[in-house]
Amino acid sequence: MVVHGLGEVQSPAGCVLHAVAEEGVPTRVIAEAIGRGLGVPVVSVPTDEAFDHFNWLGAFFGADAPASNTVTGELLGWAPTHPGLIADLDEGHYFRRVTGNPVAIMA
Repeated sequence: MVVHGLGEVQSPAGCVLHAVAEEGVPTRVIAEAIGRGLGVPVVSVPTDEAFDHFNWLGAFFGADAPASNTVTGELLGWAPTHPGLIADLDEGHYFRRVTGNPVAIMA
């Protein structure tokens, strides 16, 4: 059973569960992996310019809010079995090139 099903059955009401393989992956590292997958350069945007550059989504990029699977594991006896985020992105399953132009897709 996946975390979603286990959480509905075994966790207390209002409990926050995270099904992440690792915690605290920096946004820069995620962006670099996506850039590699798309074949495009990645540039740094200063935190104080993130909102102007990314609009409302910019607030999330500067937040220090790592997710942890500790509570999920303790409550549900669950542990991640799939690759971590960066290893998964580096597999290339989320990206394809169409007529030479990089395009991101959700698998």
